[in-house]
Amino acid sequence: MRTAKSSSKFLRLVVLAFFLAGTGHALAGALPETDNGRYALSPAGDGVLRLDTRSGAVSTCSNTGAGWACYAAPDERAAFDVEIGRLQAENEKLKAQLAEREPTVTGKIDEPLPKTDSLKKPEPKVAEGERKIEIPLPSDRDMDRVMAFLEQAWRRLVEMANRMQKDVTGKI
Repeated sequence: MRTAKSSSKFLRLVVLAFFLAGTGHALAGALPETDNGRYALSPAGDGVLRLDTRSGAVSTCSNTGAGWACYAAPDERAAFDVEIGRLQAENEKLKAQLAEREPTVTGKIDEPLPKTDSLKKPEPKVAEGERKIEIPLPSDRDMDRVMAFLEQAWRRLVEMANRMQKDVTGKI
């Protein structure tokens, strides 16, 4: 979004720089008379860029054979303003929907803070009707399976170390 705004501003500054440098004045004499200096003209490609000094609108003008024709350059700012307006309206609508769903609590809560040990994790308060998150712990059967796996892995590791030691001492 910043890039589009800065490119639009850059284009306007370039047009203004050409005008102030004098190239616009030399070309303005060759073109039809402008509206009391309202428009600043500067060369661009096959035609000229026309800057409306009152509104800031930029147009590209070219000689089509039947005369000069000017077409408004796309203004990114107008598109951004439309999008901002749409998003603001959507935001207000969503805020209204949220306000209808849950009443907000205002004011001071009279309940004092509990005095607890700072290292102990406090249990979350659960209001009536709210869901409580529960994490299932592994069963004894699951723990036995894990222990059996670890014991077997340890035995294999020790056996492998013993074999390696025998191989190394036997070769030296």
